[in-house]
Amino acid sequence: MEPPVFIIPLWADLTAVALGGVQGALFASGFRGQRRLDLLGVAIIGIMVGMGGGLIRDLLLGVAPATLQSNWYLLTATAASLVGMLLAGLFQRVNRLIVVLDAVVIGMFGAFGTSKALALGLPVIPSVFVGVVSAVGGSVLRDVLMGLPVSIMHVGSLYAVAAAAGCFTLAGASALGLPLVGAAIAGIIVTAIIRILAVIFDVSLPEQRMLHRRKVAAETSAIPVIRPDAS
Repeated sequence: MEPPVFIIPLWADLTAVALGGVQGALFASGFRGQRRLDLLGVAIIGIMVGMGGGLIRDLLLGVAPATLQSNWYLLTATAASLVGMLLAGLFQRVNRLIVVLDAVVIGMFGAFGTSKALALGLPVIPSVFVGVVSAVGGSVLRDVLMGLPVSIMHVGSLYAVAAAAGCFTLAGASALGLPLVGAAIAGIIVTAIIRILAVIFDVSLPEQRMLHRRKVAAETSAIPVIRPDAS
């Protein structure tokens, strides 16, 4: 007998999509100069951040993308992006709000991804992986579309670390018998707190140190170089 498909409450999924849409539009509208986007570009970035995590999650799980099964997802992401654009001037003055929105968004998508994977019968580690990928997926798509260094990979970012901590918290709480809803809330809180504290205290992973390399000349000196005839 196949395990029942986990259904994320529509209001909760739409809340994550809306927050992601607002956060994505705020991020995109803050650029000036050559990277400045027109209104359509800002809206597309907002939609991708709002819907990207859910799309990636469901593709990894091999189920029909929930965000394409209802009109409400695209309508919500679009409306949220418009709100983000219209209020960008106000929100940009409150930079902390963007940080908090970002932390809550990755927490929600991480929790939803891990919960759905666990409910489908995946082991803990793959379930956490699905949660982390869905948590950071929207931000990765955003950065790729804008031609930026991927935010979860550059020095100074704890996106994936915060998401992983929250997803492991959820999986652990669920294994201990806490209802999935309560475990998901705990995971969201842990993710948001770690991400916000990392920004406040400027905590980051250490930069990978350069490996000692032998000189290229020493490695290639023995390799014969074939040159075309001067004639």
